[in-house]
Amino acid sequence: MARVGIEGSLSDIKAALQEKGYDIVDLRQEEDAKGVDCCVISGQDKNVMGIATTSTQGSVINAEGLTAEEVTQEVESRLQ
Repeated sequence: MARVGIEGSLSDIKAALQEKGYDIVDLRQEEDAKGVDCCVISGQDKNVMGIATTSTQGSVINAEGLTAEEVTQEVESRLQ
């Protein structure tokens, strides 16, 4: 099953993805994003200056304003 990186504050989304059988990786540091197929972020730490470096080749999903079910659907659609 796919590996999904999740920010620590998104425990409801983490639980929903684990129920679906995804391998969950806690994103605590930038290095944690390496090797995941998809990342889910809270959107709280937005890039104000418009400069971004990425540590993953996978999709990044901003969960701000979305339910756990909506995020799960988004993860599934991006990984297929």
